[in-house]
Parts: sequence; C-alpha cells; structure tokens
Amino acid sequence: MIEGQYRPSTQKIVDTRAEQNRLEELLEASKPPVPEDCVHLDYQFRTPFRYGRYPGSSRFRREGHTPGVFYAAEAPLTAAIESAWGLVKFYRASPDTPLPNTTTAHTAIQADIRVPISIDLTHPDVADTGDWTHPTDYTATTNFADQVRAEGCEAIRYQSVRDPDRGMNVAVLTCRAFARPIPIALQTWHVFLARSRVVLTNETLHQDHEYQIAGQRFERPV
Repeated sequence: MIEGQYRPSTQKIVDTRAEQNRLEELLEASKPPVPEDCVHLDYQFRTPFRYGRYPGSSRFRREGHTPGVFYAAEAPLTAAIESAWGLVKFYRASPDTPLPNTTTAHTAIQADIRVPISIDLTHPDVADTGDWTHPTDYTATTNFADQVRAEGCEAIRYQSVRDPDRGMNVAVLTCRAFARPIPIALQTWHVFLARSRVVLTNETLHQDHEYQIAGQRFERPV
C-alpha cells in the first residue's frame, strides 16, 4: 500500500503536463538504477528493491546495504492497518510535527505473487522456533530472512503484529516473485490519524474501521 500522492505531488509545482513529465524524468534519473531482474516491473513493485542502502532495520530487512523486501498483506484491511502504523511511527518519531487535520488517501495495490519456495512462519513446525512477532526487536526475523534467502526462499508468510485480528502478511524477497508486472487491481483507503486512535475507511467497500493505539499495536475499542 502506498500513499496516493505520487503524481499530485509533482503537479503542484508545474504549469503543464509536459513540464510535469519532464520533472518526473529528471527525478527518475537522479535515483539509483533499477536492478536488472526488476526493470520489467511497475514502479510500485520494484521500488523496495531499488534502494540498496536501508536506513533502519525492518522485520525482514536489516539496516545497511542489504537486499530489498516488498512487504504485502493477504487482505486489504491488513495492508491498511500496516500503512496506518507507519504513520503512527512517523509522528511518534517527530512529536512536534502536527497531525494532519484531514484524512490521507492510500492506494492498496494487488499483486500476483507466485514462488517455487516459500515458508509460513505460522506453521506449527516453525511457529515456536523464533520470536517472529516481537513489536520492535527484529533480530530473529532478519537473521531468519538472511538464512532462508541464501537457501533460495523467495517469500515469507507471517502474522501481522499490528492487526488486532491477526491478519497475514507476506514478505517478498525477490522480483521474480511477481507473476504479473503490473497491479491486478487498486483500492483507495482513507486514513484518519489522531493521538490515540486511527480510522480506516473504504467507501467503495462500505467499510469503516476504528482502532485504538495501544503501545506497539492497534486494539479494537472496548
């Protein structure tokens, strides 16, 4: 899921479509080259693999010059929850930054993922072999990702830490996992963030979900 502001962000500073296209060409040229096995993919899929230097560890990618990971979820709502948690982390790290006074649009992109080798961390054989769901310490999961990547694993299925309904996430470890180079479908979700709660809305699906911010995860209101 991405914030729905890719083209609008450049539209604001140009006068014509031609100027916007040229500006985006210049921005594209300033970025690191796309890995050879990712060039056929839509920018939304290839971006996590493009930037070789990672500023801070995430659940399956450690800090530094490390291989990319595309984080996904099996259900759009879980993806929206994970995206909303990213906003929570941002504003916690910058407490003097005022919260937005309106909703922000996020686009859920549906990908067709097919891999010959994957692993499910919720399977009984491996579920209790490591601390896969620690909210802040990614030591076990990054070590595990390094190990299985070296053994040819291309995707890891795991439980969402932030979703109170324990939805499933998928960490895609290679661009070869994308069976189609472009998204199958798109959905628009709106996120409203307050200091103690978040509201996720999908008008097309007539869905409205409210969660309380509780420590390092969301909880349903009592």
